Amino acid sequence: MFDLDVLRAAVAAEGRVARVVIAETRGSAPREAGAAMLVWNGGQSGTIGGGRLEFEAVSAARDMLAGGPAQRLVRQALGPALGQCCGGAVTLVTEIYDAARLDEAAAAIAATAVWARPVAAGAGAPPAAALRRAGMVLAGGWLIERPHAPALPVVIHGAGHVGRALAGVLAPLPEIRVTLADTRPDRLNDLPAGIGVCTDPLTAMDHAPDTAAHLIMTHDHALDLALCHRLLSRDFAFAGLIGSDSKWARFRRRLAALGDADAQVSRITCPIGDPALGKHPQAIAIGIAGQLLIPARTGSRKFGSSFA
Repeated sequence: MFDLDVLRAAVAAEGRVARVVIAETRGSAPREAGAAMLVWNGGQSGTIGGGRLEFEAVSAARDMLAGGPAQRLVRQALGPALGQCCGGAVTLVTEIYDAARLDEAAAAIAATAVWARPVAAGAGAPPAAALRRAGMVLAGGWLIERPHAPALPVVIHGAGHVGRALAGVLAPLPEIRVTLADTRPDRLNDLPAGIGVCTDPLTAMDHAPDTAAHLIMTHDHALDLALCHRLLSRDFAFAGLIGSDSKWARFRRRLAALGDADAQVSRITCPIGDPALGKHPQAIAIGIAGQLLIPARTGSRKFGSSFA
């Protein structure tokens, strides 16, 4: 999927950016078709699988940024010549984006719902059947991509150690879009790219779509309770509260006193994560991410209640 927002942010920050995408795979490959990375002078983000394949792709992209062609298509066998033993092959498309090229892509998506462009010499008109196919298509010398739409918006209420760790784990995943909310503005600094921020968790909750997952883990139990109560008045994909069984028992009593029916309260999962992984913030974050990731990737919306 073509992530216009991520590319727009990179171009705004760097001016000119090379995008490298796996347009096609044959046999075993380190990443799937559609996996992409961005390269600019002095940095890069994303990955097409690492190893010698990525090293050479980054080098070629930097040559293009330094004055080479604006577009490059290469088919690469993943064998001994690259020091890799996947045994398959990939087709890479590298393109240079600046503000003008980005505007062209945005206009095409707005008009046709796809970003279709020729990437091989001698390409004729785009194949009509390819334009109708889902996902990314490389056909007839054209690369056709649909705009990225995150499958699961995630709002993390609380930017403490676990909240920040969880945001860092989830942010690189293409199917998830993260918003981190905390009343302490200093806790919202120095975050990975692509994370939205809000200084009012209640506002972040109100503005989230009904398809969002909410993870409640603020530094204030009274705010946690207020968030749980507010959340039960609306729809959501998943709601998780960090805490122990005893904390959840107290919260259930307090939510009942606020008028929330037991069936409604049971929509919130607590505890969350996998206790077998331990209590280090990153370990807790990995456990919570596991609860979210499988449903987000399968579209099942059957989120695990907990690992406990």
